[in-house]
Amino acid sequence: MRITLIGAGFSGSAAAGELARRAGPGVELCLVGQPESYGRGVAYGEARPEHLLNVRASDLGATPEAPGGFADWLNLTDRARGSYLPRLLFGEYLHAQLQAAVAGSTAAFSQIRHEAIAVERASAGFRVHLADGSDFLTDKVVLAVGALPPQPLAGVGPRLAVHPSYIGWPWQDGAIDAIAPDARLLIVGTGLTMADTVATLHKRGHRGPIVALSRHGLLPRAHGESAPVPVALPPAVLHALDSHAPRELLRALRNLAPVVDDWRSLVDALRPYLQAFWAGMPAPQRGAFVRHLRSYWEALRHRIAPQLAEELQALQESGQLQVRAGRLLRARRGDDAVEALIRERGGQRLHTERFDVLIRATGLDTDVERTTHPLIAHLRESGLVTADPLGLGLRTSPQFEALDRKGAAVRGLYAIGPLLRAQWWEITAVPELRVAARDLAERLLATAAAPRKPAAVALA
Repeated sequence: MRITLIGAGFSGSAAAGELARRAGPGVELCLVGQPESYGRGVAYGEARPEHLLNVRASDLGATPEAPGGFADWLNLTDRARGSYLPRLLFGEYLHAQLQAAVAGSTAAFSQIRHEAIAVERASAGFRVHLADGSDFLTDKVVLAVGALPPQPLAGVGPRLAVHPSYIGWPWQDGAIDAIAPDARLLIVGTGLTMADTVATLHKRGHRGPIVALSRHGLLPRAHGESAPVPVALPPAVLHALDSHAPRELLRALRNLAPVVDDWRSLVDALRPYLQAFWAGMPAPQRGAFVRHLRSYWEALRHRIAPQLAEELQALQESGQLQVRAGRLLRARRGDDAVEALIRERGGQRLHTERFDVLIRATGLDTDVERTTHPLIAHLRESGLVTADPLGLGLRTSPQFEALDRKGAAVRGLYAIGPLLRAQWWEITAVPELRVAARDLAERLLATAAAPRKPAAVALA
């Protein structure tokens, strides 16, 4: 049996490692990924030195059995295990873990450093097409592509869209390095991507004013200097979680928050329950959460390192960084500047402001219906996968299987990572992803078939 994983970031590499440790002779494993970030992923392999992890080193092991594996790999002291290290270091750890699993596996393992652009049905399995024109057969496919490519900002005019003063992704081709130190910047997005962007600008000595704009104007909250003391959830909160009742849960949390020493403890205590809570939540309530509460939850849940929070606060206090709530309605390239039409949150009047550069920093994208990702778009158009109506990735079964346009499970086609947000919601951070990788590996190998003749593959 051949199992092919497409995507060699954290999700794909973690699942490949779990499979390599569990699979025996007669199983062929194949991990397909982009050469520049193979085994590391974009988030960790293409980060800059100033980009910090937003989780303590002590909690970032690649497997559920060794949650402190990253800190152990670095031989960190007790004090250093609680620190927030550069993301590039974590990328090196992931790559080393993958290669160790491959070297110790009794299964055959192919590492293909090419982009997969299409997957089609073929006999009892699938045919995978690569960007170099080659293809190969496989029995099972795991989609582990991570977050989807960023989409163009709504309202950006055609002239601006192709002008250097519009940066659709901060880390594309050194675009951020071409920004003049005194440039007036408008950053759309106030989350983790914006925080990294501002950190890079600050390190480069940027002096010009920066406006960060989002619908709610919420910055990610900061981690505390020390890990919060765990708390037990009271019966009222547990009942709301078991009832899949978001309004009841919100009321219970509001009553509990004033008596908890650290709000972070409360947020962290909810995490083990959230996948089941989301899976049982009716569709209308999911939609209401995404529209009205998602931004607030993510600001609390996806926190940043204390030193980065202090840097952002200092820039705000100096007046260089303004964080504003509102919408960008239109942006066009004028004669000598970007002209942005903005409506402040809660206001009726529109006003035009001028900037030298507009940067899109809206972060995680899982909108399958609108994506330009070649593989996911091909699968969507062929009907092998369907988009979640809320833009939260793919429609899948609880067993990780993709659902086709008729709502039927596609046997042999699985997904892992952010594309599972529609099914599980809490599936973008390392602790949840490493458990999902283990569970998926066990499921894939449970149906292992007799060995068959290997098909030719294109190896980098």
